[in-house]
Amino acid sequence: MKKIILSALIAALPASVMAESSLPEKQLEARQLAKQFLGQLKPELGKAMKSAGPVHAVDVCYKKAPEIAQNLSQSSGWNVNRVSLKPRAVNAVPDAWEKQTLEWFEAQANSGADIKKLEKFEIVKLDGQDTYRYMKAIPTGDICLTCHGTAVPPAVKAKLEELYPQDKATGFHKGQIRGAFSFQQAKN
Repeated sequence: MKKIILSALIAALPASVMAESSLPEKQLEARQLAKQFLGQLKPELGKAMKSAGPVHAVDVCYKKAPEIAQNLSQSSGWNVNRVSLKPRAVNAVPDAWEKQTLEWFEAQANSGADIKKLEKFEIVKLDGQDTYRYMKAIPTGDICLTCHGTAVPPAVKAKLEELYPQDKATGFHKGQIRGAFSFQQAKN
């Protein structure tokens, strides 16, 4: 009787719960970190845009994104970062694994995959150490286009050039992959 009830409960669970419960614990942990990162950065950018406009938002992103990444790294034990094939910040340049993953994300998106669901989790050798690697694609939304789009206002462009002299992170359209959250942690 207990087996029947348990089977009925499992059958009643939504597919998303079942799929998530079968994922490795470390992948779920990294996925949560990506949600936390975005959940902290997006409201800060929104407030900055509303209070003082996009030039101020660039300043906030420049200061706040690294701070959020550092805080999440310290609290989680993961190395938390964002990378892109068109990086803005110096630390956003992808390594070989990240580049390959970003290219795979692009291929998946071009085949019709939902960018919001694109992620990759692997255990790889890094400097001879087994290491958890996780990436989650970041889609370009409406709010992103002011600083990352094809028609960046001159004042924003000037601020970007001041803060990010090597900036390549413009020319995006809504719905494109702008980059990815990229996390790693040595496996113990």
